[in-house]
Amino acid sequence: MRKASVEVVFSAAGWLPYDPYMTFRQVRASLVLRLVLLLALVVGTTSAAFAAPVSAATVAGPVAVASSPGWLHTAGGKIVTASGAPYTIRGIAWFGMETSSCAPHGLDTITLAGGMQHIKQMGFTTVRLPFSNQCLAASGVTGVSADPSLAGLTPLQVMDHVVASAKSAGLDVILDQHRPDSGGQSELWYTSQYPESRWISDWRMLAKRYASDPAVIGVDLHNEPHGAATWGTGAATTDWRAAAERGGNAVLAENPNLLVLVEGIDHEADGSGTWWGGALGLVGNAPVRLSVANRVVYSPHDYPSTIYGQSWFSASN
Repeated sequence: MRKASVEVVFSAAGWLPYDPYMTFRQVRASLVLRLVLLLALVVGTTSAAFAAPVSAATVAGPVAVASSPGWLHTAGGKIVTASGAPYTIRGIAWFGMETSSCAPHGLDTITLAGGMQHIKQMGFTTVRLPFSNQCLAASGVTGVSADPSLAGLTPLQVMDHVVASAKSAGLDVILDQHRPDSGGQSELWYTSQYPESRWISDWRMLAKRYASDPAVIGVDLHNEPHGAATWGTGAATTDWRAAAERGGNAVLAENPNLLVLVEGIDHEADGSGTWWGGALGLVGNAPVRLSVANRVVYSPHDYPSTIYGQSWFSASN
């Protein structure tokens, strides 16, 4: 078992992608296959073991969920509300704003409001909204013919509508820098065309833009660092832990109330591989320390053997 000796909260891995045609039964089946939902991986203040994500079998059907809880923070091994009440995030990712369309997928079939109501009715509390830095600067979007209210808008204006629509449906939003450009996933949080300075300035802009809206509860700094990404090495160009501190502190300078989600890399100190974003074994010795306490949420990504037959699925122990 991997251990951690710092006070952190873990979110579950491998976000379930939203499909406008999904029923709750299909969602539940997907949970069994992909071990998703932003739930239940928590660690305590001293050497608590990584827990397993909540099983889909425990989700019997759509559940009643409260409206937005407002600003959240961590306390020991839990995410809590401003009053200290434990709060469970049940999250689903609505992809699209990180692709060439620069808009959530499916809006050529349903309206944004209809999609948010569908997500709410299935029992989720939170929408993870992937985006690319390229889309933030784009002048238009495509694939939104079913929702005339989005016609002619920039991607950033569409993001405003997504946040407002989620809030209207009683949902929270976590913004996710999925990739720098729309062409494909990058190993690192930056590329030659979209350098770290752009990554940080865009995060500052978004944190400031939604600073007065508690429906935006957090930021996922970069999706699935892998390849060249390292943890705690001190290498200026590859140390994801150090970059997460720079990016996280930039976000908190604009809005100190946000949760800051930090994914892992794809390999442990002994060279063993994990899923992209799944390796957090070095956190105990090299934690992410931010300027505001109780804001870090470690978010390892994990997938089942149906995605790839990792060696540990057949290990004797």
